[in-house]
Amino acid sequence: MGIFEKFKSGFKKSASAFTSGLRDIVVKKEIDDKTLDRIEDYLIQSDVGVASASEIREIISKTKIDPNKDLTAEINNILKEYIISVMKPLENNEFFKNKEKLNAILVSGVNGVGKTTTIGKISKILKENGNKVMLAASDTFRAAAIEQLENWAKKINVEITKSSQGSDPASVAYKAIETSISNNFNQVLIDTAGRLQNKKNLMEEYKKIANVTKKIDESAPHDVILVLDATSGQNVLNQVEEFNKIIPITGLVMTKLDGTAKGGILLAVAKKYKIPIIALGLGEKEDDLQIFEAEKFADAFTQIT
Repeated sequence: MGIFEKFKSGFKKSASAFTSGLRDIVVKKEIDDKTLDRIEDYLIQSDVGVASASEIREIISKTKIDPNKDLTAEINNILKEYIISVMKPLENNEFFKNKEKLNAILVSGVNGVGKTTTIGKISKILKENGNKVMLAASDTFRAAAIEQLENWAKKINVEITKSSQGSDPASVAYKAIETSISNNFNQVLIDTAGRLQNKKNLMEEYKKIANVTKKIDESAPHDVILVLDATSGQNVLNQVEEFNKIIPITGLVMTKLDGTAKGGILLAVAKKYKIPIIALGLGEKEDDLQIFEAEKFADAFTQIT
């Protein structure tokens, strides 16, 4: 299956729900103010965000649309161009490339977003691109998390630094970076415990992990990746807001897009925060993490099903 086909398959629920709902609204041969209002309301309900919905409504109102054409398809084309204009600048094609010097990546997210699995999938792509990868099992609260990351390390044949359950997460990160420098690794991915964004003590510990990495390299962590679960809907906006306050986020990964009909939430996040989007999780298999490409995302989201 090609990359676009994976995008198309992954977004089938979102695209099907979106286009069928849009077709129910656009029943006239022309688009009047009442129809525009309904389209805007529908876009908001589809989780694309109030700002985007308002801008798309304005674009549709100013666009001369041939009434003899399929109006749903025409609106979808407008939406596709809008998505590309917002999200194209947020591509980060450099993230997975081979790095000349050590790149420490701190990975965070709330409980249950698929963070550890995402780290494994990211590591696989990094290794395929010629990087020498080290994993740091800094989620020391759960023995299962350490074991899960260890299984990924074995599966994709990369190194791992770990300690026992309950040990200091920051010390594991420190040791991983120290070992990586000594042994010429150029990518270190630091797994952190899943934490709710409103738990102050856990967020302070997360900050401590970042601060400890700076003792070895003042510019570390070089990337701070937040993993988001698309099925969480509007709650992901609050997650981005709160995590970004603690340590500025440099990249986003959104998982479980194949399991929701509201993939439009990614557009809302992109519009509001303008944080680079690294990759999208479009399935359970280890190859189902896809490097983000705005045009493929837009094509898949607006496909006529």
